[in-house]
This record gives sequence, C-alpha cells and structure tokens, in this order.
Amino acid sequence: MNYWIQRLGMAVALLIAVSFLTFASMNVLGDPLFNVLGPRAGDTSPEGMELIAAAEAEYNLDQPLPVRYVKWLGAFVTGDFGVQFSSDGQPPVSDLIKERLPRTLALLIMAQLIATIIAIPWSLWSASKANGKVDKVSTFSTFLIIALPNFALAVILKYLLAIELGWFPLTFNASDPFPTRMYQLFLPALTIALPAAAVYQRLLRTDLITTLQEDFILMARSKGVSRLNVLFKHALRPSLFSFVTVFGINTGALIGGALIVETIFRVPGLGSAIVEAVLREDFPVVLAIVMIITAVFVAVNILVDVLYSLIDPRVRA
Repeated sequence: MNYWIQRLGMAVALLIAVSFLTFASMNVLGDPLFNVLGPRAGDTSPEGMELIAAAEAEYNLDQPLPVRYVKWLGAFVTGDFGVQFSSDGQPPVSDLIKERLPRTLALLIMAQLIATIIAIPWSLWSASKANGKVDKVSTFSTFLIIALPNFALAVILKYLLAIELGWFPLTFNASDPFPTRMYQLFLPALTIALPAAAVYQRLLRTDLITTLQEDFILMARSKGVSRLNVLFKHALRPSLFSFVTVFGINTGALIGGALIVETIFRVPGLGSAIVEAVLREDFPVVLAIVMIITAVFVAVNILVDVLYSLIDPRVRA
C-alpha cells in the first residue's frame, strides 16, 4: 500500500510542478493582456484605461503571479479551463479540448498498439536467429527507421501509400462515420508507430537473447520443448521489463511525434491545436493541453507500474 501511496504522491507533485512552470513561463514570456484586448491593450485614453482595468480585474492580471496561479489551478481542477484569448467570442477552452482530445487519444492508442504488434514478433524472430543474416538485416532496418525524422517518415509514407498507391486518404474528415475516421487515422498512427516499434525491438531483442541463455531455458530445451513454446511461454515474460519501461517513457516522445504527424496529415487534434495556440500566444489553450498531455504521461507510467507488479510481484515489496 505504501508503494502505491508514494507513486500517487509523486504523480500529484509532478503535475503541480509542470503546471506552475508552464503557467509562470507563459505569463513571464508573453503579455496576457495583449492577447485579451489586442491593440487596445496600449490605448492610453480614458476609455482605453478603463477597458484595461476591467480586463485586468476579470483575468486577475492585477494580482501577483502566485495568486493568479492558485486561482487558475483551483478553477482548472474543477474543469474550468478558461476561455480562448485569440478566438472570436472567446469560447471556452473546454469546447476545444472536447473536440480535439478524442482524436489525439485514438491516434496515440492506435500507434502504441501497432508498435507493440510489430515489435514483439519482430524481436522474437530476430532473437531466435541472433547474429545471423536475418538479425543483421533487422538491425539495419531498425537503425534506419530510428534515424529517419518523424516528418520525413510521414512525408515518405504519405507519398507512397496515400498519393501513389491510393490505399489511404490524404486527410482526416471529422464528419465521416467512426470506422472511416479510424481508417483515416491508420496511416498517421503507423507513422508514429514505426520508430517506436524499432526502439522496442532493439531493447526486447537484447533482453530475449540474454534470457535465452539462462539455465531454465536450457532445461526447457533439453526436455524437448519446441522453439515457439520456449520463446513465447518461457523467454518472453522475463524479458519484458525494459520493453514495459520504455513503453511508458516513450509516450512523451509519441505525443511529440503526434504534433508533427497531425500537422502533415491534417488531423485536427491536440497536436495541431497547441501549435496554433503557441503561435497565437493563446495561454489558456496551451496550459490546458500541456496539463492534459502531462496527465496522460503520468497515467501511462502508473499503468506501467501496475504491469510491473503483474510481471513480477516482488516490485511492490
């Protein structure tokens, strides 16, 4: 129980630290008042000064940074993300999140599933033929995929599979039925998944090769257990620790990749939304998306801890 309390405390502390650093940087590096009022923020006429004073009072801009942070955090945890500064009518940020979040989550979940489905059989196959021709070709392929920048891989896959072969649509259409939207997300998800699968493959292959040299594996082989049973039933589970660790940590990298991929494939998700918000200095949108991304990252890593405890209960001791 103490282990999980400590993990929960660390998660809360991380969320608070990220929220404060992000809030402080957005308010120090930019001018929230200008984003609220536009050019009128520099109006020195009596009417302009009255308008500025009203805006400062409404958005707590007349108070010290720590006070503004505490008020923002209190509103945020209750679901009040504020309003979009740079949009006509200043609609709630929550409207944007509700629209964009499901697409990004679907993209990331699909990417992790594809990466896992590719990496595990690939690792087993390569480890079973360690240092052979198949393994050498596999090693070259993984390094090639890892070395390619996300945007380059996205352009290559889009050109080959969407433009030349026509197997996938060029853009995402939010008005299409759910199965069609998932099909439209497959190519962007594959673009994110391939580098992740290559990283997972390298780690899992190395651990599998080490595990296959253990005494209990040699004992299983001496008893006539088939190669497939040795790999799947005896070697895979003890070799999953590095894979599970990187699976959780790599979530942050996948989110960064989604930012680029969503732009190239024109998927209106959180990635494209935060790019637009940063360019407009739309502070409430940036803060909300950063906190959601951090919360997802923390949740995935807590899930990794749960998986650890299932793989080896001694982790909780």
